[in-house]
Amino acid sequence: METAIGVFTSRDRAEEALKELLQNHVPEESIIFLTHSESEAMALGKEIGTVAGGFTGGAVGLGAGMVAASMALIPGIGQVFALGVGAAALLGFLGTKTGASVGKQIAKESNIPAPVMDEDSSEDAQTLLEVLRAGRSLVVVRTESDATAKIASGILDAASLATPPKATTKMQADVRKASADVTAVDIKGRIVVGEGNTLLRETIQKLTADGHNKIILVLAEVEYIDSSGIGELVRAHTLIRKTNGQMKIVDPSPKVHEMLQVTMLHKVFDVHPNEASAVDSFNRSSAAKA
Repeated sequence: METAIGVFTSRDRAEEALKELLQNHVPEESIIFLTHSESEAMALGKEIGTVAGGFTGGAVGLGAGMVAASMALIPGIGQVFALGVGAAALLGFLGTKTGASVGKQIAKESNIPAPVMDEDSSEDAQTLLEVLRAGRSLVVVRTESDATAKIASGILDAASLATPPKATTKMQADVRKASADVTAVDIKGRIVVGEGNTLLRETIQKLTADGHNKIILVLAEVEYIDSSGIGELVRAHTLIRKTNGQMKIVDPSPKVHEMLQVTMLHKVFDVHPNEASAVDSFNRSSAAKA
């Protein structure tokens, strides 16, 4: 499953992105819009519902998802409003069955695809919802298609808060020991859809499968990260947490720092200025648990 994430401070820009996704045949069931604002969700749902009907022959997936999701209160965050067929399940899996059950019923009544979630979705969503606390809105595209992910990533990068890439170096990931029980991954180049995001995923999967669950990502030489790359950092964070481990980000490059700031993920990830600080934080965590 590929995940591309766009972060917006303006409803107009989010609306433009959603329209462009639909115009470029990104399936409705792959698109989710999240916001804390009921008025923003209602206005955008009405506008996009009309547009979606024109492109998809009258499908009502975006509006139906919003109705279901708006019924779900998220523990620790409160009311969250969403557009998208998968939105109800995405929010429903966070501690209440309301969103998921209502979403399935609406899908049945409206003849649209029922929400389908993979096992990583709930923890991915927990991470994404943290971004909403700062008043940002999110457009998330989740798809099994590499081609669709590439299209979605390009659209979200151009429309959201991301800075267009200028780098051309492909990503490299070099694994080494940072200490006796901490593994460092030195990442260079671009973490982008179809290239770096896949390599990062494979690297983290292998490390966790081999029993490494204290992992540092050294991002000082990352030239660019796109919306799919941000999605891959969320996936890595989720996977490592599932092994009862922790992921630290070290010395992010200016491009990565920019993306972490605008997506508010610097508040979710544990970011350190240098490797020594990150390794020491693992030691402090272990001592606190003892």
